[in-house]
Amino acid sequence: MKEIAMRVKTSIFVLFVLFTSISCRQLKELQTFANCDFRLANLENTTLAGINVQNVRSISDLNLVQAAKITQSYASGSLPLNLIVNMEVKNPNATTAAMNSVDWIMVIDDKEIVDGTINERVQIAPDGGVTTLPIRISTDLRKVLSGMPAEQAVNMGLGLSGNGGKPTRVTLKIKPSIMVGQTVLKYPGYINVNQDFGGSSRQ
Repeated sequence: MKEIAMRVKTSIFVLFVLFTSISCRQLKELQTFANCDFRLANLENTTLAGINVQNVRSISDLNLVQAAKITQSYASGSLPLNLIVNMEVKNPNATTAAMNSVDWIMVIDDKEIVDGTINERVQIAPDGGVTTLPIRISTDLRKVLSGMPAEQAVNMGLGLSGNGGKPTRVTLKIKPSIMVGQTVLKYPGYINVNQDFGGSSRQ
C-alpha cells in the first residue's frame, strides 16, 4: 500500500510540475505576443450598403446609381459597412509569441465604431517571424452613428483606404488572451495598432 501511495504522490507531483511548466510557457508566449510589433497592412473588400467603396474618397466619386443606393439604404434605417482589416504581427523577440484569442475595437477618426473577438490560436516564429491576421468587420453605421447627419455618416464609411488598400483613417485596439488550463488570461490593457511597425502604443 505504501508503495502504491508513493507512486500516486509521485504521479501527482509530476503532473503538477508539467502543468506549472506549461502555464509558465503559455504566459511567456502571451507576454512575447504583447511585445511584438503590429501594423495594419491593408483593407480589403470594403463595401457600404453593398457598394464597393474600396477606393472611394467621398460620395461625389460615386455614380448616380451607387449614390442613390447608399442614400436610400440610409433613409431606410440601415447603412451596413463591411471590410477586412489585415493586421500583421512581427515577432522581433528570441522566443515564440502566441495567443488563443484577441478582442478588438475598430476606430475611425478616433471614434470607436465596432468591436469583436477572434477565437483562433496564432503563433509567430521568433527572430523576425511575421503573421497576417485578417479581421472581418461588419457593422451598421446608421445605428452606430445615430443622430449624425446623413452625409457625415456616409462619409464616415468612405475614404477608409488609399493606394494599395493602405488604411488612412482606421486604427485598431487589441487585447490578446491565452488559455492556461481552463482559465482565460487577458493582456491587462489595449494595444493601439496603426499603419506602421513600431507605431503601436500600450494602454
